[in-house]
Amino acid sequence: MAMALRPPSADRRLIVSIHDVSPAFAEPVERLAEMIGGILGGPRFAMLVVPDHWGAAPLDRTPAFARRLRQWADAGVEMFLHGWFHRDTSAHRGAAATMKARYMTAGEGEFLGLSADEAEYRMRAGREMVEQAIGGPVAGFIAPAWLYGPGAISALKACDFALAEDHFRVWRPATDAIVARGPVVTWASRSPARTASSLAVAATARAMPDWFPTLRVAVHPGDVTKESLMRSINRTIRSLAGRRTVSRYADLMPEGEGRHEDC
Repeated sequence: MAMALRPPSADRRLIVSIHDVSPAFAEPVERLAEMIGGILGGPRFAMLVVPDHWGAAPLDRTPAFARRLRQWADAGVEMFLHGWFHRDTSAHRGAAATMKARYMTAGEGEFLGLSADEAEYRMRAGREMVEQAIGGPVAGFIAPAWLYGPGAISALKACDFALAEDHFRVWRPATDAIVARGPVVTWASRSPARTASSLAVAATARAMPDWFPTLRVAVHPGDVTKESLMRSINRTIRSLAGRRTVSRYADLMPEGEGRHEDC
């Protein structure tokens, strides 16, 4: 007698996002969106949009990609602002910041070393560009490489974004209230060692008990360059979606609360 499949747990959420969404990566983003949408049964994921990736792909000068973003947003994809350039050009001070900048990202922790004024300027300008493209408000701000310095944290409050996240939590910048805890399952393509490590972490996530109420999965355009990563992403999202409720970041917010309009 075959056993009945266990339905997804109502108190265990899965949130999936595509990072580094930019005209520079139009084709891989499209491929990832198609695959994830097929697994989740529609556009039930988030996109993290970079306004001008590395200063070479301005969203406001690529109308075709801007139109595609609006189509995704209109279909229900949550849109987050994801930095401005996604490139770290800061001179870091202190051992901790230097270590993060050097080892946690390939020179892309843009908001780790910015002053509050510069971080706020980039957040405001980036929000304006992305919202012009999608025709509505962004869902929040997520720093490139999930790295925030003191200036970025201060700027988040000044701009009153509804949500932000780092490697281990999702929170409301206005109140510092944490709305979800737990690590992000993600993949790495820039070296064989990092790829092997990320494949192992994903396998562990598929096998481990559902300890965390909310589990986040994040993919990047570079993932499409390795079929081993794409197979792992497909298998991991399918596995987790089979036992968790596929959710939106907005589902983490108290009912009736959302983005403020004063930034």
